[in-house]
Amino acid sequence: MAELRPYPFGALIRRMFRELETSGSICDLPRGKFFLGGGERELSTSFHGRRAGTPLGPAAGPQSQMAQNLLLSWLGGSRIIELKTVQVDDELTIPRPCIDMQTVGYNIEWSQELKLEQSLEEYVKGSMLIEILVASGKLDLQPGAEATLFDMSVGYDLAGISSAQVQAFLRGMQDASGVVERLRSEIPDEYRRFRDLDFTTRLSDTLTLSTFHGCPPDEVEAIVDFLLRENGLNCIVKLNPTLLGPDEAREVLNGILGYEDVRIPDSAFENDTRWEEMEGFVQRLGDTAGGLGLGFGVKFTNTLIVHNHRDFFPETQEQMYLSGAPLHVLAMRLVGRFRERFADAYPISFSAGIDRKNFPDAAALGLVAITVCSDLLKPGGYARFSGYFEELERRMQRAGAEDLQDFVIRASGNAASALKELDLEEGERESCVAALEREGPLESACSPDTFAAWVSQARLLNTKGYVEKATRDPRYAQAGNARPPRKIGSRLELFDCITCDKCIPVCPNDANFTFVLPRLRLPIVKLRYEQGLWKTRADGELVIEEKHQIANFADFCNDCGNCDVFCPEDGGPYVVKPRFFGRLEDWKSFAHLDGFHLAQTRGGSVVRGRFGGVEYSLSGGSPRARFAGAGFELELEENDPASDPRGTASTEVDLTYFQLLIWIRDAVGKADEINYVSAWS
Repeated sequence: MAELRPYPFGALIRRMFRELETSGSICDLPRGKFFLGGGERELSTSFHGRRAGTPLGPAAGPQSQMAQNLLLSWLGGSRIIELKTVQVDDELTIPRPCIDMQTVGYNIEWSQELKLEQSLEEYVKGSMLIEILVASGKLDLQPGAEATLFDMSVGYDLAGISSAQVQAFLRGMQDASGVVERLRSEIPDEYRRFRDLDFTTRLSDTLTLSTFHGCPPDEVEAIVDFLLRENGLNCIVKLNPTLLGPDEAREVLNGILGYEDVRIPDSAFENDTRWEEMEGFVQRLGDTAGGLGLGFGVKFTNTLIVHNHRDFFPETQEQMYLSGAPLHVLAMRLVGRFRERFADAYPISFSAGIDRKNFPDAAALGLVAITVCSDLLKPGGYARFSGYFEELERRMQRAGAEDLQDFVIRASGNAASALKELDLEEGERESCVAALEREGPLESACSPDTFAAWVSQARLLNTKGYVEKATRDPRYAQAGNARPPRKIGSRLELFDCITCDKCIPVCPNDANFTFVLPRLRLPIVKLRYEQGLWKTRADGELVIEEKHQIANFADFCNDCGNCDVFCPEDGGPYVVKPRFFGRLEDWKSFAHLDGFHLAQTRGGSVVRGRFGGVEYSLSGGSPRARFAGAGFELELEENDPASDPRGTASTEVDLTYFQLLIWIRDAVGKADEINYVSAWS
């Protein structure tokens, strides 16, 4: 389908609560000291120079603008959510497939997939869903764990960002009261108690600028200056890995890490910001932000532009964008170089190859926010977040740290060295040394200014050590990331597969889901009207053997191809498996795609299906249902369709499709089923 469709807000709420009330599975939030408030210190920090107390959590950079992804990210534990970049051109045609996670990570996608107005509404929906869920009391949240920060992202040039359309989006994010009130009225009657919630209307006052590869440095500076002065936003500017320069970037990528087949084009360096240019505008923008009382920082890094040397993307794509393990090393080297130049003067947001193992390392460097994207596109999806917190808690316990700042000081063995760099009175120094030798918080051992300086110096020392370590770590090298997901040689069919379910969490938009068909061997019976009599003939059998089936909700599928990457069978779940459309007009418009549409009418349910380009419909039912298609319109017994057919048929009718539509109706469309189809239809 390759075109996203927003989902009705009321249906999203029903879907969310059905999941909670039926299984409670989405209640399994990671718990630990990093979410503790009150008497215990939160594992918290300030973001963009402000909002102290926001729980760290990894930040999610969802590969989607859809509200359900914001909720799923939050449920995974993310509390800083970097929203997908929007731009003035909101009618893009994106080649498909566009995400290749077979080894490290490549993509050819652009950010904007919805209209700007739709993007705003999806972000408001996501915020309201989170607040409704918190207010429901159905989650066992620890104090402070509900705090959430939405970070906007816009691109890609000043003309677009200053346009009336993008400015309207930014104003809407800063005052979403109109959208909130409209959506408030869409809360279903069964959840009417939430209509009176004091929903957040100022969704965000922070923004990460995403400039495209090759954006001139003066344009970057002009955009951030505009956003600071005209929009009053705390700003982070995302920088490109090409800042390393061609020699170092290629030495690390092709030499040290061994990615010999990955080539960075010369144009990537020729057209992009150079290091000395970045130094200049960072200093100037930092001064401007400080004078306006706003926060300013940098983000390392954007993806790396490379030649398309693989056969996954369309041949027309000469270039693609690298992410994942090798980008982690390139970006960390930039963090190290940036801190050598600016020390700890500016906050650094980080996004490059973050996973369970290195998340604590990034936290020990004082990087905020730590943005995760590529790792969430692997099996497990947002559930992978739990491992992040487990690993961080383990590392904190091992270091004897109770909060993030203590962890920064204690994590890498640089506490004493950092202390020596400070100009302290002997008594205060002795107090700090004594605190290091015992368990407990370090902050009480010295003045607030001394503690802040101690943390800052530890960040710098930790950074230097980690950059050297990561550069030589084999887990980031080509040899450690060369094996693609395993394929077993069989091909997918419409029904039945090995039901490994990997395609469900790897979908960036939560489009894939399961449903249950009865296990059976059904004779294929074909019916025809001949010489005034109904006659039947057998023609093989339909076999359903697996515990459940995989389906695709077409409104959320943009044909990115990621489920195909991780599916052990060939063909791609998003291509082969049953596709369900939320809107009848879409089912009709996309006549080249097989799929289903379910609806509830005054006369009962209506199921429409397209198999091999041939359309069928089922309506009514219990005990008799109307079954229609090209050349026939029949009324049949649901339990024994060949026993007493009534109606007309100018062609032979395959009753298999009658039975399949009944099963689809009962397995997917019933109100007590948990999926996006039943919640809407």
